[in-house]
Amino acid sequence: MRIGELARRTGVSERSLRYYETQGLLAADRTPGGHRDYPEGAVDRVIRIQEFYAAGLCSSKIAELLPCVRDADGGPSETATPRLVSDLAAERDRIDRKIDELRRSREVLDDVITAAAGGTVSGG
Repeated sequence: MRIGELARRTGVSERSLRYYETQGLLAADRTPGGHRDYPEGAVDRVIRIQEFYAAGLCSSKIAELLPCVRDADGGPSETATPRLVSDLAAERDRIDRKIDELRRSREVLDDVITAAAGGTVSGG
Protein backbone atom coordinates (compact mmCIF):
# COMPACT_ATOMS: atom_id res chain seq x y z
CA MET A 1 0.00 0.00 0.00
CA ARG A 2 1.14 3.55 -0.61
CA ILE A 3 2.02 5.97 2.16
CA GLY A 4 -1.25 7.92 1.83
CA GLU A 5 -3.33 4.80 2.37
CA LEU A 6 -1.22 3.78 5.38
CA ALA A 7 -1.68 7.26 6.80
CA ARG A 8 -5.46 7.08 6.32
CA ARG A 9 -5.74 3.60 7.82
CA THR A 10 -3.68 4.42 10.89
CA GLY A 11 -4.52 8.08 11.46
CA VAL A 12 -0.80 8.90 11.39
CA SER A 13 0.52 11.65 9.15
CA GLU A 14 2.67 10.86 6.13
CA ARG A 15 5.39 12.98 7.69
CA SER A 16 5.37 10.80 10.81
CA LEU A 17 5.49 7.66 8.70
CA ARG A 18 8.57 8.99 6.90
CA TYR A 19 10.12 9.81 10.28
CA TYR A 20 9.44 6.26 11.49
CA GLU A 21 11.25 5.02 8.42
CA THR A 22 14.30 7.21 9.06
CA GLN A 23 14.39 5.96 12.66
CA GLY A 24 14.34 2.34 11.53
CA LEU A 25 10.89 1.72 13.00
CA LEU A 26 9.10 1.07 9.72
CA ALA A 27 10.26 -0.30 6.39
CA ALA A 28 8.84 0.00 2.91
CA ASP A 29 9.77 -1.45 -0.43
CA ARG A 30 9.99 0.91 -3.40
CA THR A 31 8.01 0.71 -6.59
CA PRO A 32 9.87 1.05 -9.90
CA GLY A 33 8.77 4.70 -9.82
CA GLY A 34 10.35 5.19 -6.38
CA HIS A 35 7.13 5.31 -4.34
CA ARG A 36 6.98 3.66 -0.96
CA ASP A 37 5.10 0.36 -0.94
CA TYR A 38 4.15 -0.88 2.54
CA PRO A 39 3.05 -4.43 3.32
CA GLU A 40 -0.33 -5.05 4.96
CA GLY A 41 1.45 -5.70 8.28
CA ALA A 42 2.59 -2.07 8.35
CA VAL A 43 -0.81 -1.09 9.74
CA ASP A 44 -0.27 -3.18 12.89
CA ARG A 45 3.32 -1.98 13.09
CA VAL A 46 2.33 1.72 13.01
CA ILE A 47 -0.38 1.16 15.61
CA ARG A 48 2.17 -0.55 17.86
CA ILE A 49 4.64 2.32 17.36
CA GLN A 50 1.93 4.79 18.36
CA GLU A 51 1.15 2.77 21.49
CA PHE A 52 4.81 2.80 22.48
CA TYR A 53 5.08 6.56 21.94
CA ALA A 54 1.91 7.03 24.02
CA ALA A 55 3.56 4.99 26.78
CA GLY A 56 6.41 7.51 26.83
CA LEU A 57 9.06 5.50 25.02
CA CYS A 58 11.54 7.31 22.79
CA SER A 59 12.23 6.22 19.21
CA SER A 60 15.55 4.56 20.06
CA LYS A 61 13.89 2.42 22.75
CA ILE A 62 11.03 1.61 20.36
CA ALA A 63 13.58 0.55 17.71
CA GLU A 64 15.11 -1.79 20.29
CA LEU A 65 11.74 -3.16 21.28
CA LEU A 66 10.01 -3.67 17.93
CA PRO A 67 12.03 -6.70 16.79
CA CYS A 68 10.95 -8.41 20.00
CA VAL A 69 7.22 -7.83 19.57
CA ARG A 70 4.79 -9.62 17.31
CA ASP A 71 2.74 -6.95 15.56
CA ALA A 72 -0.55 -8.81 15.32
CA ASP A 73 -1.01 -9.52 19.02
CA GLY A 74 1.66 -7.37 20.70
CA GLY A 75 3.03 -10.33 22.61
CA PRO A 76 6.72 -11.05 23.03
CA SER A 77 8.60 -12.89 20.33
CA GLU A 78 11.36 -15.43 20.76
CA THR A 79 13.92 -12.63 20.42
CA ALA A 80 12.86 -10.81 23.60
CA THR A 81 15.84 -10.73 25.94
CA PRO A 82 16.17 -10.46 29.72
CA ARG A 83 17.90 -7.09 29.19
CA LEU A 84 14.92 -5.82 27.21
CA VAL A 85 12.56 -6.94 29.97
CA SER A 86 14.74 -5.14 32.50
CA ASP A 87 14.84 -1.98 30.36
CA LEU A 88 11.08 -1.99 29.95
CA ALA A 89 10.56 -2.51 33.68
CA ALA A 90 12.83 0.48 34.32
CA GLU A 91 10.80 2.52 31.83
CA ARG A 92 7.58 1.52 33.59
CA ASP A 93 9.13 2.58 36.92
CA ARG A 94 10.04 5.95 35.39
CA ILE A 95 6.45 6.41 34.24
CA ASP A 96 5.18 5.45 37.71
CA ARG A 97 7.45 8.08 39.29
CA LYS A 98 6.16 10.68 36.84
CA ILE A 99 2.56 9.75 37.67
CA ASP A 100 3.32 10.16 41.39
CA GLU A 101 4.88 13.58 40.73
CA LEU A 102 1.84 14.64 38.70
CA ARG A 103 -0.52 13.49 41.47
CA ARG A 104 1.42 15.54 44.03
CA SER A 105 1.32 18.55 41.72
CA ARG A 106 -2.44 18.12 41.29
CA GLU A 107 -2.91 17.96 45.07
CA VAL A 108 -0.99 21.22 45.50
CA LEU A 109 -3.03 22.81 42.73
CA ASP A 110 -6.27 21.56 44.34
CA ASP A 111 -5.22 23.17 47.64
CA VAL A 112 -4.51 26.47 45.89
CA ILE A 113 -7.83 26.33 44.03
CA THR A 114 -9.70 25.56 47.24
CA ALA A 115 -7.99 28.42 49.08
CA ALA A 116 -8.58 30.85 46.20
CA ALA A 117 -12.25 29.87 46.04
CA GLY A 118 -12.69 30.45 49.75
CA GLY A 119 -12.78 26.77 50.60
CA THR A 120 -15.80 25.90 48.45
CA VAL A 121 -14.14 23.93 45.61
CA SER A 122 -12.85 20.38 46.04
CA GLY A 123 -10.34 18.60 43.78
CA GLY A 124 -10.61 15.25 41.97
